[in-house]
Amino acid sequence: MLVSTPIGNLADFSPRAREALCEASAVLCEDTRTSAVLLRAHGINTRTLALHEHNESARIPELLAAMQAGQHFALISDAGTPLVSDPGYRLTRAVIEAGLPVSGIPGPNAAVLALTLSGLPPQPFLFAGFTPPKSGPRRSALQTFRAAETAGLAATLIFYEAPHRLAEFLADAAAVFGPRPAAVARELTKHFEEIRRAPLDELAAHYATHEARGEICVVIGPAPAESASAQTLETALRTALATLSVKDAAAAVATALGLPRKQVYQKALELARPGA
Repeated sequence: MLVSTPIGNLADFSPRAREALCEASAVLCEDTRTSAVLLRAHGINTRTLALHEHNESARIPELLAAMQAGQHFALISDAGTPLVSDPGYRLTRAVIEAGLPVSGIPGPNAAVLALTLSGLPPQPFLFAGFTPPKSGPRRSALQTFRAAETAGLAATLIFYEAPHRLAEFLADAAAVFGPRPAAVARELTKHFEEIRRAPLDELAAHYATHEARGEICVVIGPAPAESASAQTLETALRTALATLSVKDAAAAVATALGLPRKQVYQKALELARPGA
């Protein structure tokens, strides 16, 4: 059972979630010390087992054997919905592949709450989790999203970031996406909750001189509508050709940019030639 837990305010724990943890053979926790605070607050005495990125694979065989013998487990993370930028995916896949039942109890999720509070378009959205911690790889990761936008992606983007890297992340995001509308959601559901809404460059300037603390989500608005310039078309085609055939790449880009298929196909053939 995948059980969602509060992202800050312990009162956000549902009665059904409490019942699931009380009835489980054991509660699988990302960090047993962190989860102990929640369990004590709600009078839950179920034994706990650590399940984190460093031991998840090793623990899977014993957990599967216990489930096949009739035990049932509740999986929680330190905060929010399990598996979303947290451990548990490998175990969940193994349980599914073993033909055992998997269920869940919904609840708090920082990414979705940040999205709804940001004032930015709520759908479609793309949750990207954490980007690489160093600027070079991080910019490369952000460039991948920008390339997808030139090929037609138009979605609000959601990222998690550590407080000590927030200013650098925002500076890199501003360099890649420009002065796009954005929001920084910090300490959601807690006493010092903050939602700061501004263009990316202004947010980068603010957090360059103001230390951020707590859990952070960054929400970036979708790419503005733009005409399909020659450069836009070429960039979109090169991105599509990296994974698709000429025919499929041309069809996808023509649809995304609203251009005649014949025109796009001719350009795709030109770019697909060796040395192009």
